[in-house]
Amino acid sequence: MRVKTREMPGDGDQSIAIFDKPTDVKGTAFLSYTHITKDDDQWLYLPALKRVKRIAVRNKTSPFMGSEFSYEDLASFEVEKYNYAYIKDETLEGIPSFVIERYPKDKYSGYSKHRVWVEKERYITLKIEYYNRKEKLLKTLNNSDFNLHLNLFWRAHKMRMQNHVSGKSSILRWHNFKFRQTISDSDFNPNRLKRIR
Repeated sequence: MRVKTREMPGDGDQSIAIFDKPTDVKGTAFLSYTHITKDDDQWLYLPALKRVKRIAVRNKTSPFMGSEFSYEDLASFEVEKYNYAYIKDETLEGIPSFVIERYPKDKYSGYSKHRVWVEKERYITLKIEYYNRKEKLLKTLNNSDFNLHLNLFWRAHKMRMQNHVSGKSSILRWHNFKFRQTISDSDFNPNRLKRIR
């Protein structure tokens, strides 16, 4: 999977993910516009159907490509979309951390809250617990293998999402990060998803 992301001044991020393998999903493309206050826009191109499908706001809790990540999980994080509460200080696996909770303002969110462990020293997110609308623990995301890029950007090279209901988990491993690249507007055009390779 190849991913391109860019920050939009005055708004959220735009990102596109293109699948190169396995063969049965090759050419699948997922485009997301995350907005600061209004509903996000997301599209999925499925080569087997040869059409671009817009993902409805109410369907963003659906699993992404059969994984334990949902479409909602893959949207970029925007501060304004949540209310917050400080819970406590806690040491997580030997790492001093802040524990906070954030509560989605979006009425269509699949979650009642996220409990987040943030490392005190670098302000990086180590762990997130996702609670469903009934306030029961649904999933846990663990971020690890952090690397510093350009002496500015900390990125987790491994993300593991554990589903506590199904007992299944999915792992995303990231490599070959590149920053400050020239990206064309056409790379993020929904009408071009069928032609993006």
